[in-house]
Amino acid sequence: MVVTTPTPARRLAVGDAAPDFTLPDSTGGTTSLADLAGTRTILYFFPQVDTPACTQQACDFRDSLAGLAGAGLKVVGVSPDPAADVVAFAAEQNLGFLLLADEDHRVAEAYGTWGEKVNYGRAYQGLIRSTFVIGADGRIELAQYNVRAKGHVAKLHRDLKILPVD
Repeated sequence: MVVTTPTPARRLAVGDAAPDFTLPDSTGGTTSLADLAGTRTILYFFPQVDTPACTQQACDFRDSLAGLAGAGLKVVGVSPDPAADVVAFAAEQNLGFLLLADEDHRVAEAYGTWGEKVNYGRAYQGLIRSTFVIGADGRIELAQYNVRAKGHVAKLHRDLKILPVD
């Protein structure tokens, strides 16, 4: 029996060009990196719609949209779920920002957010909760891997020096 160790995904760093993508979105259309050009964007990757942690994180972003927009930031979430699930989740939670469906996780791989995870002692391949700020020029301004769902948006406000709007 041959045991192979998975090659860790290359992680993005500040200054790297954001990897290009075009994915189905929560409006029923598609969104690409080119559609975000000229705008600072928070691109966050989350493992699964309709789970407690992912719902909390999405709703935290939803509830912080005014403050983030006031700081010139747009929010876009990416999940490996099917497009229909992403559409339903965005509508159900009244998110007010785009979610993208990355079913084959090729975009997650390009951003270094698909890799080995361990849960209850079992190793498997999955999405690593991560967040990026992509500058208006298409370059990575901030890359955070292995973030926690709870409190992440508040931490992002602190890291970006954005005052929350009540």
